[in-house]
Amino acid sequence: QVQLVESGGGSVQAGGSLRLTCTASGYTFGTVYMGWFRQAPGQEREGVACILPGGGITYYTDSVKGRFTISRDNAKNTLYLQMNSLKPEDTAMYYCAAARGVAALSTRHYNYWGQGTQVTVSS
Repeated sequence: QVQLVESGGGSVQAGGSLRLTCTASGYTFGTVYMGWFRQAPGQEREGVACILPGGGITYYTDSVKGRFTISRDNAKNTLYLQMNSLKPEDTAMYYCAAARGVAALSTRHYNYWGQGTQVTVSS
C-alpha cells in the first residue's frame, strides 16, 4: 500500500523560508518520478517541481525557479521541497505525488498523492 505523508508546512512572512518533507512507503521509492504540487482555494492543482528517480534532473514551474529546490534522499524514502523567498502568491496546500511512469509537471502523470500540508505566506 503506497503512502505519502507531507510535513513542514506553516505560516511565514513574505521573504521567509520553509522546507517541506514527504515520507514515502509501500513501493520502491528510488525507482519512481516524484513531484510537488500545490492548490490554492478556487484554483486548479498545479505542478511546482518534479525530480527523476536518480535525483540528478529536476524541473520547475516558472514562478518558483530560483526560489524553490526539489531534492530526494532515496536511502530515506524522502522527498524535499526547500522554499526560499516565499511570496503571498505561494500560499496553497502543497502535495507530494508519485508516478508509476515517466512524469513531468502535469497531475495526469501521477498515480499516488499525499494528504497535503498547508503553506501560508503573509505580506
